[in-house]
Amino acid sequence: MILITGAGGYIGSHVNKLMFEEGYQTIALDNLLNGHEDLIKWGKFVLGDLKDIKLLNFVFKKYDIDTVVHLAALTSVNESVQFPAKYYKNNFQYTLNLLNIMEKFNVGKFIFSSTASVYGEPDSIPISEKHPLKPVNPYGKSKLMVENLLSERSKNSDFNYVCLRYFNACGADLSAEIGENHDPETHLIPIALNVALNKLEKITIYGGDYPTPDGTCIRDYIHVHDIATAHLKGLEFLDENKSDVFNLGIGRGFSVKEIIKSCREVTGYEIPTVVENRREGDPAILIADNKKAKKNLKWKAEINDINSMIKTAYNYQKKL
Repeated sequence: MILITGAGGYIGSHVNKLMFEEGYQTIALDNLLNGHEDLIKWGKFVLGDLKDIKLLNFVFKKYDIDTVVHLAALTSVNESVQFPAKYYKNNFQYTLNLLNIMEKFNVGKFIFSSTASVYGEPDSIPISEKHPLKPVNPYGKSKLMVENLLSERSKNSDFNYVCLRYFNACGADLSAEIGENHDPETHLIPIALNVALNKLEKITIYGGDYPTPDGTCIRDYIHVHDIATAHLKGLEFLDENKSDVFNLGIGRGFSVKEIIKSCREVTGYEIPTVVENRREGDPAILIADNKKAKKNLKWKAEINDINSMIKTAYNYQKKL
């Protein structure tokens, strides 16, 4: 059985759905602090928190778990700058709790949801997995701490892991059954779509003076379905008793203004914008070199058109 932490969250729910549909038995663990119970429609749902050692013992004793897919985390860069201790505790300490329970019950396969934020301000574009790791915000630093721990734990042991460094996740389930629903929402595409749906008056662009063609940040957007598919490939990779780290991105970047333009095209609505100061901890450009994932993980992004990605998100947002 596969334990999926954070299964009520945006990416976790898509991973849970896809793994269940592919025939895996899943246990969906979520504290529902940021997740949603209505997104957990597959597998066995366990309401709980990774700080609860007693609960973790119960879950691992009750179920025959052989693999853990760990997606439970706090993910807001801006919030991490404001409340760093909260992020180190939630993202590192609670992951350590999970890893200690796995060791106790001899569970040796682990897929970790990491982030491109571990790279910080890039020295070169696109960013490969060999790029120096120098995160500039507590969110990225907390994820890197876990990566370092995984590397150490895998030495001279039966513990193997796949670390997936996501670039910018976007979109929704192709059937619009599940999707992105944060409260408060901090991600660019759903905020822009909420403006188009008259839920917000305008969208704020943080920084119009970056060293990019139009002055706004550039990011590599990857559809959530392709992220979920990478987790399936991760399971196959772990069957070979290997550990490794992979970037997940399409290898192309879009600026904030380009994303808003695409949202206008998809929705047919004007989306008013206002430019404010830069946010602390936001690199100018993040674009993935995904050749390693293509070669070694045998994965590739199937949805590469940004309008298609946004359309899936819009279909889900309209349901909300």
